Amino acid sequence: MPTPDNALKRPLSPPTNLTGMLIERLTDEIVDGKLAPRTRLPTEQALMRTHGVSRTVVREAIAALRAEGLVETRQGSGAFVANDPRKRPFRIDLEGLRSIAQVVDVLELRVCVEVEAAGLAAERRVRADLARLREISHRFATTIDAGGQAIDIDFEFHSAIGSATRNPYFSSFLAFLGGIIIPRRSIHLDANRPAEFARYLTRLKREHAAILDAIVESDVAAARTAMRSHLNRGRDRYLRLADTGETRAPPG
Repeated sequence: MPTPDNALKRPLSPPTNLTGMLIERLTDEIVDGKLAPRTRLPTEQALMRTHGVSRTVVREAIAALRAEGLVETRQGSGAFVANDPRKRPFRIDLEGLRSIAQVVDVLELRVCVEVEAAGLAAERRVRADLARLREISHRFATTIDAGGQAIDIDFEFHSAIGSATRNPYFSSFLAFLGGIIIPRRSIHLDANRPAEFARYLTRLKREHAAILDAIVESDVAAARTAMRSHLNRGRDRYLRLADTGETRAPPG
């Protein structure tokens, strides 16, 4: 049975601060066309009154919108909606994923990139790449066996595969995604199921080992298959969590 959309979109945690809330509200108004291109934004005082925030919050929000390409500022005239807000730069919220839907979206994007990265790594890897991948894989396994989550090591493994492609854009893209590559860094849904979570981490060890084995053997097809299976299993896991209603992070 398909997972309901409302389960996927249910927030995992409240917005982190007032600036973030104001950014979201103004972004929605711009993207939805309520604030048309080239329209002057309300004054600082008006935004402060309307949204009940301080001048600092308003200025930080406008600066963020300008960095996003949604707003242009003109000295002495104020802030204006950009000529074409649709041309905003590619962006993913790097402060953390806040819903199951965001996790699934990022995992699907990663499939498109990392499956090919694994294949290229199997084809192009050099001795130094293999040494690095083996060392990371060993630390990943021993950390999990000792009861750790190995979140940072997990990211290292995927990053090392990107480096082994010998194509710097793969590494740059994975570096851009950074910590959100590993959803369990910001979405904690396993606090009440330690035994199941331990089995999940054990499965991750096997999946990493299968990817590494294929790269070591220069088996391009097997590397792609192993990476696709690894990422799709992660996506399916979060969809199951959404389907059972476990879409909120525990307190604390």
